[in-house]
Amino acid sequence: MKSKTHGYIFALLALTIFSLQDAISKHLASTYPPIFVTMIRYWAFGLFTIILASKMRGGLKATARTKRPALQVARGVLLAVQVVLAITCFAVIGLARSQAIFSATPILIALLAMPILGERVGWRRWAAIGAGLFGVLLILKPEGDFFDVKLLLAILSCFNFAFYVIATRLVSRDDPSMTSFFYTGVVGALAMTLIGPFYWSWMSSGDWGWMALVCMTSISSHYFLIRAYDSLDAAAVQPLTYLSLVYASIIGVTIYGETLSLNTIVGSAIVVAAGIFTVWREHVVGRRASKACGTTLDLGDAG
Repeated sequence: MKSKTHGYIFALLALTIFSLQDAISKHLASTYPPIFVTMIRYWAFGLFTIILASKMRGGLKATARTKRPALQVARGVLLAVQVVLAITCFAVIGLARSQAIFSATPILIALLAMPILGERVGWRRWAAIGAGLFGVLLILKPEGDFFDVKLLLAILSCFNFAFYVIATRLVSRDDPSMTSFFYTGVVGALAMTLIGPFYWSWMSSGDWGWMALVCMTSISSHYFLIRAYDSLDAAAVQPLTYLSLVYASIIGVTIYGETLSLNTIVGSAIVVAAGIFTVWREHVVGRRASKACGTTLDLGDAG
């Protein structure tokens, strides 16, 4: 029980720090190219993963050993692209509305898991997926006479992150989580280093301070998230991630002067409810499958 309590505390710390990181990234991306901001952030994150991996049993060599190198590299690139897309969304769309659309990611993951992972989805999850997509349509509903094409960037970001999660599920069948984490940081840092210098911008001394804070929050948030997953499974952590929407709404409205339309509020509530139900059903179905597999193995041993 104490371990689970610590897990929830670490998860809440991670999500709170992630939200602060998003708010600062929005501030920086309003002045500097998102790719440049992401590159500096990944330099710190990549260094952190290397130091952490070197302290694991077997050191860097053992941690870097993977059975799915191509997929690990693809994961790292996908997440780096995701960070650029997300920061761009915060700058051009706003924190609150971006996070409202991002909340649909678990629904897209459930949708994509069918053709890619071969997972079966029952009528309950189909109903949740349909409700979630309806909520997204409410969020996207034009407030004037024309649809804001910038919102398509947030949709693209959702699909990109969904593919990243699917790829992570695939590699988890063969590689330990620390190996995946290592490639996430190192591949992302290398990818951004190849592109980022073309977007180099000279920062003011004050903004370098904000950038240093982004790097510190990036390292600490990922560390706390790792600690959270030491005690909790994904089904327990996922519902907490919707706190990011609450944080983004508060920060966006109070600090950046963003406004929340009724459609955004109602649509977000539908998406969050559908997402939580989808994750819960995945957890229930997964547990049933594990029990059924265990029963089959027990019968086989008895024979």
